[in-house]
Amino acid sequence: MKVAVTILVFCVAALLALGMVMLYSSSVESLDRHQVAIGAHYLVMQLIWCGLGLGLSAAAAMFNCRRLKKLAWPLLGFTLVLLVLVVVPHVGKRINGASRWFSFHGISLQPSEFAKIALILALAWYGDRFQRQMHTLKKGVLFPGIFIGLTLGLIFIEPDVGNALLLASVSCVMLLIAGIKLKYFLPPVIAGLIAISAFIYHNPMRSERVYSWLHLEETKRDKGLQAYQAQLALGAGNWTGLGLGNGRQKLGWVPEHHTDFILAIIGEELGLIATLLICAAFVAIVSCGVFIAAHARDTFSTLLASGLTFLIGLQAMINIGVVTNALPNKGLPLPFISYGGSNLLAMLICVGLLLNVARHARVTETSLPTDLETAEPQNA
Repeated sequence: MKVAVTILVFCVAALLALGMVMLYSSSVESLDRHQVAIGAHYLVMQLIWCGLGLGLSAAAAMFNCRRLKKLAWPLLGFTLVLLVLVVVPHVGKRINGASRWFSFHGISLQPSEFAKIALILALAWYGDRFQRQMHTLKKGVLFPGIFIGLTLGLIFIEPDVGNALLLASVSCVMLLIAGIKLKYFLPPVIAGLIAISAFIYHNPMRSERVYSWLHLEETKRDKGLQAYQAQLALGAGNWTGLGLGNGRQKLGWVPEHHTDFILAIIGEELGLIATLLICAAFVAIVSCGVFIAAHARDTFSTLLASGLTFLIGLQAMINIGVVTNALPNKGLPLPFISYGGSNLLAMLICVGLLLNVARHARVTETSLPTDLETAEPQNA
């Protein structure tokens, strides 16, 4: 367990450090075709969020597990209230047609990021409480479907389809681990996939994204511009990159280069080797999370660690897939690296909760004293 925790902490720290360096490197913006350096703005803001996130991560790691279980439903209820308020006009901040943020004096918070953690906690509590009844239709599908559907629905109408699909996938994995039967699991999943496919087909913006993904060369000057320029950035980096700060695609060619597409800038400036090391770091984080979940002391901890691990791993996989054009464009940040306070806070809280589960992991047989070791020597 100590090895898993050490690797987990090391990989997260390395990704955080790399993110800070790359945010500083990408701190330029295009203004009338002139590149204007904005110095350490992104770096300073991200350092502030990182400091707050590390504090919350330490608190989550040290929090009493029994109290954590009791807080599962109050936290979910609180985040649901926030999700309702964020779509209320003049309460939530609306950007590019989406109302996903609260803004206070220039500081934005995205409640859907914290709703993901709250739903994972609630599902872990539910799976632990009804673990012997998860094979039934009522307890295994209908009841959890109510609060899962409510949470996903509120995120979906912001609209934030990417986070809704991400959280839906995490919820499905947790239900399978909790013991839901496939005959009850597959019908709602298939119905959901059909509904999402119909929504994308009838939504011009998202159907155009899928079309540009399938026909990148044809759409490289409009809808496929971001993905196409990301490919150029990754290709220009070759094995070792152009050098830190020498990237060209960040100079107005790749939109959102410091958030969703920061991996393209990393690939251009640091090369394929650095990109592969990032992928390896996420694989190591997921492997450590799976190990922690497998050695958790109870069902609640197992489900919690599984959900948090899958959340981090799937979000990283989707971001990497989008940047490399293996998946259609969907705005999800790269955990621990992309600029964004809400997501960084949420990801660091996830790490803290994983460390909490590891702290209370069940003791293995090899660590227990044997009868021979505890037996008192007898006199001849």
